[in-house]
Amino acid sequence: MRCHIGAFEAIGGAPEEILYDRMKTAVIGEDEAGVVTYNASLVALLNHYGTIPRACRPYRAKTKGKIERPFRYIRQDFFLARSFRNLDDLNTQFDAWRAEVANPRLHATTRRIVDDAFEGEKPALKPLPAIPYDAVLTIERRVSREGMVSVGGNLYSVPDTARKRMLEVQHHASEVRIFEDGKLIARHPVLEGKGLRRVDPAHRKAPPPRPPQQMPVQGLRRPLEFYDAVGRRLAAGGQP
Repeated sequence: MRCHIGAFEAIGGAPEEILYDRMKTAVIGEDEAGVVTYNASLVALLNHYGTIPRACRPYRAKTKGKIERPFRYIRQDFFLARSFRNLDDLNTQFDAWRAEVANPRLHATTRRIVDDAFEGEKPALKPLPAIPYDAVLTIERRVSREGMVSVGGNLYSVPDTARKRMLEVQHHASEVRIFEDGKLIARHPVLEGKGLRRVDPAHRKAPPPRPPQQMPVQGLRRPLEFYDAVGRRLAAGGQP
């Protein structure tokens, strides 16, 4: 859903309809009359942009269009022999490659400049709504013994004061928000990658202060002459 939103923003509009393969994220099923049931979340998103879904005909590969070929071109012409510091750097390099290499090129099949062909199709796009669709993934997650919840293959901390073991998690595009009984108790930036951990120091109680260590009481030390005098008095039958 977020990729839909990003694509609409990138091209500056939304198409009249979108053709989908029959993956479960788009197509739930089809009855005997041929009526297709679409994913309700997808339908809500497309309604926001005034777009309708259309499913490929089953077992008719030609209706899918040439979808995978552009990815092969991107993989071979952009990704090979490149390195990226992080996701932002990847996106910056990709935008430059798209503007300077991919779009100004002569397309091998259509024999048209990609930028020129898109300019001719732009008037057919529907204008974007004033407010983008808020695509939020809401899930329930169990709190581990270490006070962490797992989201997207990464671990995020919850406050030590959390009472419930099952919490509601909202996975936004750039932020993870954790709720207990409808109250926001934690928020984290989305971690890039897998198997990572993020612990907010404010979520951990400070350990109780350690009691001050008492120095061992040492016995009173007296000079040897004192003990010698006490010994002589005791020997003489006197009191020490």
